[in-house]
Amino acid sequence: MGGEHHGYFLPAEGANNIAYCLFSFASLSDYERYRREAAEDQECMELVAKATQQKFILSYERSFLRPLLQ
Repeated sequence: MGGEHHGYFLPAEGANNIAYCLFSFASLSDYERYRREAAEDQECMELVAKATQQKFILSYERSFLRPLLQ
């Protein structure tokens, strides 16, 4: 849906109930469009519902990061 997926990451030490899924978007407007489209996409909604029901997702938090090196 327009973003570049960089992968899933787990901490090497510390908390074992956290995973990071990193995406980048060319602009904030591209990200906002992705959020709107994902919220209305039937497959996305079904996958999130299934992951939540099966407790793969216990909580969902978003962070906005900026690359350190470009």
